[in-house]
Amino acid sequence: MWRWTTVVIKQIDWWLAAAVGLLAGAGLLTMRSFTATSYFFNRQLIWFGLGFVLFVVLSRVDFRFLRRGGILIAIYIFLVLILASLLIFGETIKGARGWFDFGAFSFQPADFMKLILILVLAKYFSRRHIEIAHFRHIFFSGFYALVPTALILFQPDFGSAAIVAALWLGLVMVSGVSKKHLLLVFFAGLAVLSILWFSVFSANQKARIITFLNPLADVRGTGYSALQSTIAIGSGQLTGKGVGFGTQSRLNFLPEYETDFIFAAFAEEWGFIGVTIFFSLFGVVIWRVIRLALLGATNFETLFGIGLAILLMSHFTVNIGMNIGLLPVTGLTLPFVSYGGSHLLVEFLGLGILMGMKRYARVVHRDELKNEFLGGV
Repeated sequence: MWRWTTVVIKQIDWWLAAAVGLLAGAGLLTMRSFTATSYFFNRQLIWFGLGFVLFVVLSRVDFRFLRRGGILIAIYIFLVLILASLLIFGETIKGARGWFDFGAFSFQPADFMKLILILVLAKYFSRRHIEIAHFRHIFFSGFYALVPTALILFQPDFGSAAIVAALWLGLVMVSGVSKKHLLLVFFAGLAVLSILWFSVFSANQKARIITFLNPLADVRGTGYSALQSTIAIGSGQLTGKGVGFGTQSRLNFLPEYETDFIFAAFAEEWGFIGVTIFFSLFGVVIWRVIRLALLGATNFETLFGIGLAILLMSHFTVNIGMNIGLLPVTGLTLPFVSYGGSHLLVEFLGLGILMGMKRYARVVHRDELKNEFLGGV
């Protein structure tokens, strides 16, 4: 037992673990700051504990088996079927049929599909890196992303669908495809967006996008959440109002401050200084993830790490963007901070896989990467 514990301590990237723990702590503190007993705080604490245990256990797994066989495709197909079944059996929440409700907890398959898609695309591109310039690889890899994107759009969940598309585009760009082919993809994307606008997007989703272009057009309707969020962030000023003294949240002007708008609630309490520390902590997370990606034993591990960084950065960017009124309100969570079991488990699952891949990383690059960050000092 002592030996196993010692190995785990050496295996874990504690810079990464500490930054994640502090971000999660910021979310928990914000949930708890307005009431003596918080349903969200208690549940989130349980999910965080389960996620961290998963993170530690997976750090001891050798994930080289994912390079071989069809296990990833089997899981991908299984999740596609789960996403399809949501359209019939899923629970409708906020107008989207994206959850299975089991009473004690809800399960959102789209979160798990994002992580599996990263693994599938990492495996696909790593096996074809020599001939990646062929356009057919953009087409075939795009098919892997198109199926879940379409099923998620039918829920409809525009935010998660956009993240899935961003994962594919990001991995395509780092895999080394031709710039001419990327230009074709760009125009194809514009065509798809046009079709989505006129044939797929619901009236509510269109209203959110219109509100993004003109936030004050409907401040009592679709623009209300974004308006209250920006007021909360601005009222935090330099040092914030203090823990538990955020008036927008305390007086229920700010909706869903435990989930979609938890950043606004945090910023109101902690101010610009707190937000700066918050952003720095997330920067540490991305730095460590990319660093571990560059240590990958093969292109598969490297592409997975980069894909995981894209996933976290996409969620972070969209959530912060909608909190400050620069992006439409899509309902995407803030990594490690927003309330929710599905996204938290997926994030710890991704980091745990990355820790497991660290076991057989390319040792030859360790000193080079260390000098990359210390050489300028």
